[in-house]
Amino acid sequence: MEILVTEHVEKNYSGHRALTDVSVSAAEGRVLGLLGPNGAGKTTLIRIINLITAPDQGKVFFCGEPLKAKHIEHIGYLPEERGLYKKMKVGEQAMYLARLKGLSKNDAEQRLRQWFKRFEIDGWWNKKVEELSKGMQQKVQFIVTVLHEPRLLIFDEPFSGFDPINANLLKEEILRLKNNGATVIFSTHNMASVEEICDDIVLINKSKVVLSGRVNDIKNSFRKNIFDVRCHKTDEEITFADGISVLSQTADELNTFLKIKIDNTLSPNDLLRSLVDRVDVLSFQEVLPSMNEIFIETVTSNNQSQTAEKEEGI
Repeated sequence: MEILVTEHVEKNYSGHRALTDVSVSAAEGRVLGLLGPNGAGKTTLIRIINLITAPDQGKVFFCGEPLKAKHIEHIGYLPEERGLYKKMKVGEQAMYLARLKGLSKNDAEQRLRQWFKRFEIDGWWNKKVEELSKGMQQKVQFIVTVLHEPRLLIFDEPFSGFDPINANLLKEEILRLKNNGATVIFSTHNMASVEEICDDIVLINKSKVVLSGRVNDIKNSFRKNIFDVRCHKTDEEITFADGISVLSQTADELNTFLKIKIDNTLSPNDLLRSLVDRVDVLSFQEVLPSMNEIFIETVTSNNQSQTAEKEEGI
């Protein structure tokens, strides 16, 4: 089931096109990575989903219904620009925000106490917010974002400012929430996090969707037919017939390492057969491009295409 769907959404600001014909869907129980360079339109789309602003054209649906104010209680949003009242006590402020989400006083305190213990900040309940580190403040905001168990969670750069240990804690919690049925929209510039967390991605560049789909399918579609091979050490330079190119050959005391590219006319089995005639193969693995490489390649190609189109129109 699609929890959130946008259809042909467009948005302009004072002559600036923020979104152009953007159609996006987020499926139940999956993590959707919302990606793009700075200024691509991601934040505008998030603001539209949260009814902070409205599209000039297009439609937004939540659980099959046109998005309305009543749906906001089922959405949890952690913005990139965080903000807590510095002079308020942590527990008092968390309770206040939890009550705004519609929780009763007893439910709010019970859930908050559980979350504070899980995040190891239960000793900070009566401290003022200004006494907390940036990371601890972000933990509090994460908690109040997810506390009311919304069906859709939107995290904008949730790991910003976190050390590796706490960033990993948040990743585990996001995946746990997903496994419990929540749908997550995850906006970040950290492509390593995308590979670890996201099931699907949407890449927006210069207001338009330029790439979307399942992460595994996208990585496979960008494959370059490159393989890493480890074999018993040999001092000979390894060469092949046409269609198989050795991109690099290195060695340590025991092994030789090859990076090999094959033509589209050949299969991995063709390469393996050629290898076993020449070396003792110890490991053999196709190298799929990283999401970081795909991001750069897609955005660069799209920018070049747009520049070419403008020049042709001059």
